Amino acid sequence: MNTISASGWCGLALALLLPALASATPVTPDKALVKGGEYLVVATKPDILNVVDLGSDTLYKTCPVPGVVAPGTLVMSPDGVTAYLVTNRFDEVHGIDLDTCQVVFQAKMAQAANERAKALFAVTLSNDGRQLYVIQTPTTLHADHYRAGEPRLAVYDARAGANARPQRTMPAPRQVTVMATGHDGSLFMVGPDIYKFNPETGQHTVAIPSRNWQRPRYAPPDVLSVWPLKNANDDFTILYTTAKFKGKTDDLENADWVYGYFNVNLKTGETETRDFAEFTEIYFTGVRSPKDPNLMFGVLNRLAKYDIRQKKLIGAADIPHSFYTISMNRTGSKVYLGGTWNNLAVYDADKLQPLTTVVLPGGDMGAASPQVFVR
Repeated sequence: MNTISASGWCGLALALLLPALASATPVTPDKALVKGGEYLVVATKPDILNVVDLGSDTLYKTCPVPGVVAPGTLVMSPDGVTAYLVTNRFDEVHGIDLDTCQVVFQAKMAQAANERAKALFAVTLSNDGRQLYVIQTPTTLHADHYRAGEPRLAVYDARAGANARPQRTMPAPRQVTVMATGHDGSLFMVGPDIYKFNPETGQHTVAIPSRNWQRPRYAPPDVLSVWPLKNANDDFTILYTTAKFKGKTDDLENADWVYGYFNVNLKTGETETRDFAEFTEIYFTGVRSPKDPNLMFGVLNRLAKYDIRQKKLIGAADIPHSFYTISMNRTGSKVYLGGTWNNLAVYDADKLQPLTTVVLPGGDMGAASPQVFVR
């Protein structure tokens, strides 16, 4: 079943309870980013947006975020200037100019006085950065009952400033948690299946069947889709686990348990469903190397590295604590582990040796989604 597993929810809940590590000193906000520089941006509680310089692996600056930063899901504008975050407990989206730390966009998800609307982790931008796309789940509040509404895609002018209202809304598939924009303008939405959605017409097709895949002798996959992460090659990768049955019976006790990935090449629209390893431990996120797409890195309770073609674990490293997210720099030489507490762990991608730790100000990252980008 394509849902967040029980273990996934438990891990997310624990992160909300873990105490923060010792905080670094916030950096003055009036410090512009350098053209051509590579950065990682991520939120920490209660209200901080952090920019890390990946050239020196140091905290470059921080920006204040209005209200509560959680959940901290964010996407970067194509020009590397503005970070758009889901904030205030899934109720709002804020756009922060990283040069000035000014709020340049703000929108509440609710569209009426008697409506409560939430945006989970499904937010992305058009390729030109002019339109912001958000999946919203509305509920109408009546005096004696609540009525759940159908999910919708809300399309905003990304430069609309404060109190932005959608330019248009349209029905969206149910249970969509994350999405990304293809180079052709299509939205790839991860829900029960992975859909290719036209944000102009609302028409959509199944790009990758997940819950409804038709793979002989396989059980339905289990998918944890919370973090909209992609690498420098514009791969949008979602991990799955499944059982591959032996013989003619669907006997889970004797099945081969495997890890695999769904992948969308956002440049070409090509998709792939592929097993890459024996399932021996849980990973929350995985990323393919931009230097060698045959290499898959995964993380939760340790950092692991796989050869996809050989379906073989080729390296692993102990880590100081659980991390939810994994990112890489554009050359594929370094791995960045984030989520949970308020420190980023940096590892050499070839040897899986620790390089440094970047301590961030404030509290923990929780389920925030780090994004790597080039200015």
